[in-house]
Amino acid sequence: MKNFIKSVIKYLKIQIYRPTEVDKYRKQGVTIGKNCNLYSVSIDGCFQHLIKIGNNVTITHSSIIAHDASTHNELGYSKVGRINIGNDVFIGWGCIILGNVTIGNKVIIGAGSVVAKNIPDNTVVCGNPLRFICTYDEYINKNRENMKTAYISNVLFSEKTTLDKEIQCQELLNEGGGV
Repeated sequence: MKNFIKSVIKYLKIQIYRPTEVDKYRKQGVTIGKNCNLYSVSIDGCFQHLIKIGNNVTITHSSIIAHDASTHNELGYSKVGRINIGNDVFIGWGCIILGNVTIGNKVIIGAGSVVAKNIPDNTVVCGNPLRFICTYDEYINKNRENMKTAYISNVLFSEKTTLDKEIQCQELLNEGGGV
């Protein structure tokens, strides 16, 4: 009976609290600030201690690689470098962040980008090679202005009914985009 109670308690703890990706990577040695969201992120399994992520960072389905083994066969060594990601950063789907890179504060990196060089503060970039799009402030102001006339959904995607989705599709067809 005692073992049964222990197993029920253990099961309930697992069900009540499931570690997030942030918890997992912190435990492995990555320094991660407050209010960070990591969604299906792959972080270098050998050099987590070289990676620092600031506050208010969102990273979606991307890879963070602190080493480059391209020299290993010929030289017997791999190149290794730190990765520092600043505060208020968004890293889009499918990005690759390479070692020896600093990403500044207030940065947006577009989906599919390869980051092989430093990115200064207040910057929106995308592509491979990276290309400057505009400043972070310009991007936010432009989108703030667009919100005055664009379709805005206040329903979480996970809570949308079939009717909500149909309305959203129609509104986006009429206006060409939304928030």
